[in-house]
Amino acid sequence: MRSKLPNLGMSIFSKMTGLANQYGAINLSQGFPEFDTPEFLKRRLADYVQQGVNQYAPSAGIAPLQQQISALVKRRYQANINADDMVTVTSGATEALFVAIQSITRSGDEIIVFDPAYDSYKPAIELAGGKAVHVALSAPGYMIDWAEVKRLINDKTRAIIINTPHNPSAKTLKLADLTSLKKLVIQHDLYVISDEVYEHITFDEQPHLSVLRDPELFERSFVVSSFGKTFHCTGWKMGYCIAPSKLTVEFRKLHQYVTFSSFTPAQFALADMLAEEGAHVDSLAQFYQHKRDCLVAALASSRFQVLPSEGTYFLLLDYSQLSELGDVAFCEYLVKEIGIAAIPLSVFYDTPTGDRVIRLCFAKETNTLLAAAEKLCQL
Repeated sequence: MRSKLPNLGMSIFSKMTGLANQYGAINLSQGFPEFDTPEFLKRRLADYVQQGVNQYAPSAGIAPLQQQISALVKRRYQANINADDMVTVTSGATEALFVAIQSITRSGDEIIVFDPAYDSYKPAIELAGGKAVHVALSAPGYMIDWAEVKRLINDKTRAIIINTPHNPSAKTLKLADLTSLKKLVIQHDLYVISDEVYEHITFDEQPHLSVLRDPELFERSFVVSSFGKTFHCTGWKMGYCIAPSKLTVEFRKLHQYVTFSSFTPAQFALADMLAEEGAHVDSLAQFYQHKRDCLVAALASSRFQVLPSEGTYFLLLDYSQLSELGDVAFCEYLVKEIGIAAIPLSVFYDTPTGDRVIRLCFAKETNTLLAAAEKLCQL
């Protein structure tokens, strides 16, 4: 059989988690919380299951959840979103990204992505017959050179994918970035896919600059979000996509044949959570900033250079002073010899830059972070 994705194998997340389990290492590699989903949300899920709310939901999502998403957007970003026509509930953010990419990508189209990039973008583009055009960002700042982006745009360019707060660099886009992006997409009639799954996790009192805040930019955009990241329930695979009505029509044409609809009792539980427990969303940044600061302080005596984390629940470490190994080999050494599982950044690049940087996930209990830091400080 001829593979449609011949260059893809096991993901780095599966590989490192497998090694962590094999060697009994502390797993700071895969990005999932070590702590549990809020009790209120778990109770509401169980209640709806017991009530028999277990059949198909409307393909676009149940109306109460769509309405609560619209209210959340209004409260957080001062944007007015029509719940019926613009909000689609999906089976995780990865499904939303896949469907958005498939909705607009035609054979021969080029989609600009920024490396290090979340690893689902490129396969989705290629399955649609398109080509991912990579712009490599470098440590320590991982800043976008918009002049370079402009040079790459041609008559085949269809869209630009952005991710803020950014996984894996833990950087956030600034107002100047969104201004440059808007100028390019309007000038060249492009679309934007804005991956904002860590939208509620920004640090040092810096607001998340969502595409939803800018009406002109939003008119050309799909904005993707994740309940899993917000409510510590990554295993539920619940997300959503917000897009203008004309784009949502195309998005839903594909969505109905990918998953049709998403986990019904979870939709009702999430609607209740948003309606009654809004403080959880508002406190999320402070919650994760405390964990970031805890890990950074515990690593202060190490030989790693800790790069600033502006958002997400990831922290980057430059290990240049410790080893000449490439980052994949260094991560294998860490998990086998030191007992720490981390993620190498080079796997998120089409053409790696040679930076010696690894990613840690700090969505863990404090004792786990301190135990990991103790091991890393011994290097």
